[in-house]
Amino acid sequence: LVRYFEFYAGAADKLHGDTIPYLDGYSVLTWREPHGVTGHVIPWNYPMQIFGRSVGGALAAGNVCVVKPSEDACLSLIRVAELAAEAGLPAGAINIVTGYGHEVGDALARHPGIDHISFTGSPRVGTLIQQAAAERHCPVTLELGGKGPQIVFDDADIDAALPFLVSAIVQNSGQTCSAGSRLLVQRGLYEPLLARLGEVFRALRAGPPALDPDLGPLIRQTQLERVRGFLDQARADGIATVAAGHVMDEVAAGGYYAAPVLLRDVPPGHRLAQEEVFGPVLAAMPFDDEDHAVALANGTAFGLVAGVWTRDGARQFRMARRVKAGQVFVNNYGAGGGVELPFGGVKSSGYGREKGFEALLGFTTLKTVAFRHG
Repeated sequence: LVRYFEFYAGAADKLHGDTIPYLDGYSVLTWREPHGVTGHVIPWNYPMQIFGRSVGGALAAGNVCVVKPSEDACLSLIRVAELAAEAGLPAGAINIVTGYGHEVGDALARHPGIDHISFTGSPRVGTLIQQAAAERHCPVTLELGGKGPQIVFDDADIDAALPFLVSAIVQNSGQTCSAGSRLLVQRGLYEPLLARLGEVFRALRAGPPALDPDLGPLIRQTQLERVRGFLDQARADGIATVAAGHVMDEVAAGGYYAAPVLLRDVPPGHRLAQEEVFGPVLAAMPFDDEDHAVALANGTAFGLVAGVWTRDGARQFRMARRVKAGQVFVNNYGAGGGVELPFGGVKSSGYGREKGFEALLGFTTLKTVAFRHG
């Protein structure tokens, strides 16, 4: 959160327009103006990080913000707003409104005083936000999740890739829109890589933070049931498990812990390969060649983040261009990347960008001013 505020505080005086060559006797300028009041619907999985990237950019662009945090994770943002007030942020610059999405979120999307909406959440709710905003022609930035492919070619540096392949699915217990939840491996490397990944997965531990586990709990009971439902269906459909981690014995009864699971030979059309699990479940499948890899990578409704692992420089550029995603990481995987990197998706992953300088463009409108002076 501090890094976001530091970045956008430094960016506030870097936002400028252009001078456009035009007819003789004219001078034409463009400049950026804030929308006015921006609404922000923040999810529960990364409340402070997403608050920073969304509200930080909006404030730097000159807007005032009305923020609706998730009902499952609102206390941190209430405290941040209190700290902002104590630090001298003008009254009314940040406004926190708590409540349920179908009440407060819907009211925010429909309110005539809101000039722009930033929403991070599910495609279903994102559609509802768009529909409500469209009734009054309010612009919307949407980040709606993903089904990120990790595409590993035969020539990849496996020692370098392995930690990223694991962390991209266990980070935040898999409750990450940019998680690398699909593992696409060229056939010649498929068995050796699964064997190595299996060793790592069997050692992974889910537990409370005090015990220094590899991953913590899921957000609530319904999310745990969702993850279990995907795994139950996988077993019923004959999808094989390569390896699974374990929940630590010391966890309290009734905790929402899910052990990481690595599945293999997942059919491309199966739910596990098409839908967001939002849990620590990695679905592996082989591919034959570059065209096959691209078809699998692009074969979902999502397009948020992708990873490409290959030593072939020409292939790196070809894949980066052909994969349909808002971010492509080559021989690394940032699960959204740093503050500086514009973030957002294509297809059902949404549209618009937050993070980086690009966010300031989304939180402003462009005005063209033409002077006739003879």
